[in-house]
Amino acid sequence: MSAIRVDAKQYYATSSLLIGYALCSSLLAVINKFAITKFNYPGLLTALQYLTSALGVWVLGKLGFLHHDAFTWETAKKFLPAALVFYLAIFTNTNLLRHANVDTFIVFRSCTPILVALADTVFRNQKCPSKLTFLSLLVILGGAVGYVATDYGFTLTAYSWAFAYLVTITTEMVYIKHMVTNLGLNTWGFVLYNNLLSLMMAPPFWIITGEYVEVFAALGSKTESFFAPGAFFAVSLSCVFGLLISFFGFAARKAVSATAFTVTGVVNKFLTVAINVMIWDKHASPFGLFCLLMTIIGGVFYQQSVTGPSSAPSKSESAVPKQTDSENDGDDFDNENQGKDVSAKLGSI
Repeated sequence: MSAIRVDAKQYYATSSLLIGYALCSSLLAVINKFAITKFNYPGLLTALQYLTSALGVWVLGKLGFLHHDAFTWETAKKFLPAALVFYLAIFTNTNLLRHANVDTFIVFRSCTPILVALADTVFRNQKCPSKLTFLSLLVILGGAVGYVATDYGFTLTAYSWAFAYLVTITTEMVYIKHMVTNLGLNTWGFVLYNNLLSLMMAPPFWIITGEYVEVFAALGSKTESFFAPGAFFAVSLSCVFGLLISFFGFAARKAVSATAFTVTGVVNKFLTVAINVMIWDKHASPFGLFCLLMTIIGGVFYQQSVTGPSSAPSKSESAVPKQTDSENDGDDFDNENQGKDVSAKLGSI
């Protein structure tokens, strides 16, 4: 009888973790779009998210709810290249959401397997993709081309940020995770270093982009309310969800198999598309949505072709599960979820 109770408890606990992760993951891109719409300062927004995630990990560590590696400057120096690429991925991601809709973000996020496969073959001397892998990449490419060709919201600015994001997130996926794994950090240490170092990088980027001028102008403006309730709510929501996805992503990855986690990642993308269509008009045309779904389906086939039916989580996968929100597709579903765990925001790295 006691064994049945334990099994039931474990079942409900695991289900709660998966539901929590699915909700956070599927809502995060939409929430970040909402936040950047209400609070049009991408550099400051991401800095607040970094602060919330780093501070949250530190406080929870002090309270004994989790364990993270201690912050040392020696490790920070080794980690700096990874944090820089992470920052650039989140920075380009946020600016992409600033200038384009969530659907455009998902299409380009889903295109990462194309560049990952190319980089693996050319730079890492891995064998050429199999026929199924190549076919799945063609499906992804066809869906992406169809989406771009019919995107009524196409602007040079938006797609410049989209391509910049695609390059930075692919770099992060192909090289940076391998380097970080060798540092021997645990997951929460990874989250702490990523967000704390990114927070330190934020001020120079404010100066380079000139965003600090806009922020000071808004603070001194009598007409624009910098601390409007809507903006405060949107920013707070994105920061909280960024921290929550770190927790749920890490806990869910430990609680279920790699296959179950991948399936959850697929469901998350479909939920994001559905939620985005239902809540507002900032989405693609019906044909654009069809092309978007094609890129996601192509990603599913890609994941199956590279992992096989009996894949199990490797040691490196369990060692390094972003924000980045976002806040996160080899279809990148496995890599994407790793990125989301550590970026704590986007989705969305």
